[in-house]
Amino acid sequence: MPKLYDCDISGSCYKIRLFLNILGVDYDAVKVDFVNKEHKNPSYLALNPFGEIPIFEDGDLRLRDAQAILIYIAGKYDPSGLWFPKDAKAQGQIAQWLSTGGGEIMNAAGARLVKVLNYPMDLEKLHAGANRVFKIMDDHLANRQFLELGRPTIADIACFPYTALAGEGGIDLSPYKNVVAWIERMKHIEGFVPMPGIPSAA
Repeated sequence: MPKLYDCDISGSCYKIRLFLNILGVDYDAVKVDFVNKEHKNPSYLALNPFGEIPIFEDGDLRLRDAQAILIYIAGKYDPSGLWFPKDAKAQGQIAQWLSTGGGEIMNAAGARLVKVLNYPMDLEKLHAGANRVFKIMDDHLANRQFLELGRPTIADIACFPYTALAGEGGIDLSPYKNVVAWIERMKHIEGFVPMPGIPSAA
């Protein structure tokens, strides 16, 4: 059975929990105490020298990075091929948002670390970066239900958690009406599960 090194409050771990639940994949969860920096201790660093969560193990495979894990899970556990199609064009369209989910949107994750866990980071700069990417997403979603292909894909899974958690970092999403509507659509996907800070649909 696959194993996920997990933390309930981590949006990056939540991406994996959410996708596994949508696909109906059973897994074992190993809790990692992120608040007390268990991910920086020697035993964890032996598994992932980058000292980041999540880690996903499946048989003799060990993967780090949530976006890489999403690609693997889609390829291994989604026989429909809908979440990450084999078509090169579709893969490219999705991959650009995987990069966004692990890149620019992490400004919102950083802001949340400052607000919730008092990390010593530049909150003003993080807010500016987050608002920039949310404006881009909002414009992109003006005539779309989901980020690409007209349906949910791992592009949406990659970008969803830290967008939906933006308020915990002091970021107001109300100017981004299309993003807010997209967040609500994500909550109605069959198999959706909540996490602390992201409740189920009302």
